Amino acid sequence: MNTFELSNGVKIPENGFGVYQVSKEDCIKSVLSALKVGYRHIDTAQSYFNESEVGEGIKESGIDRKDIFLTTKVWIDNYGENKTYQSVIESMKKLKTDYLDLILLHQPVNDYYGAYRDLEKLYKEGKVRAIGVSNFYSDRLVDLCLFSEIKPMVNQIEVNPFNQREEDKKWADKYGVLLEGWAPFGEGRNNMFTNPTLLSIASKHRKSVAQVILRWLYQRGIVSLAKSIHEERIKENNDIYDFSLDEADLERIRLLNTNQSLFFSHQDPNMIEWFGNLIIERRNKK
Repeated sequence: MNTFELSNGVKIPENGFGVYQVSKEDCIKSVLSALKVGYRHIDTAQSYFNESEVGEGIKESGIDRKDIFLTTKVWIDNYGENKTYQSVIESMKKLKTDYLDLILLHQPVNDYYGAYRDLEKLYKEGKVRAIGVSNFYSDRLVDLCLFSEIKPMVNQIEVNPFNQREEDKKWADKYGVLLEGWAPFGEGRNNMFTNPTLLSIASKHRKSVAQVILRWLYQRGIVSLAKSIHEERIKENNDIYDFSLDEADLERIRLLNTNQSLFFSHQDPNMIEWFGNLIIERRNKK
């Protein structure tokens, strides 16, 4: 199992299995498949509404909990001192575990400073092994690094060949923050899987485009978080250690960078407004 080391010395498997948009019906089976083929890093979130199923999948696998790196993320409606703390305790119950390997703040919205202080408390109490954030742009990340007692150890952001986040990695490296890349395949947007450059590199190494992308992230020192509900695809995504991309490959991939998200920007006020409306909508459904 290939790992990276966080700033506090905790080892994190570099190839993670994500369960975003994996239904409750498919989640247990997918987690079992991922663990079966060798994954030891599972990433979920409160807002995915499948923490219980992830916990059940881990339990059914029979694999010792200490051998699995488990991450969840706090949803923005649970931000605020004490409120965040209690929501994490509830997540741990759903996940059927008495500790988390990594807990992240999901979005840079609402009272993330109050929420982060609760993560620090959980860390000091030994309930979580590492803390961090998700979707924080470099200015917000540096701000949190400078004005928090414990620096974030991880920032989980969109990273793919069309949005390579080179500037964000520079700042993360400066402050000892490890990047995790969500949506490494961009959910197939921009014809990712049929891109001529990526297809050419994949053919050269007799690998798939997906494997090339995950290997590219690994060689950049970025944790990858891929998902699938198909066991063969899950197995393929974990089979990236018997080849290397050379400098010519890396340069060709660099030229694909547009520095634009394939999804949305957290610096767009319309997006922040959308998050606010989503919270109201979900509250009204309760």
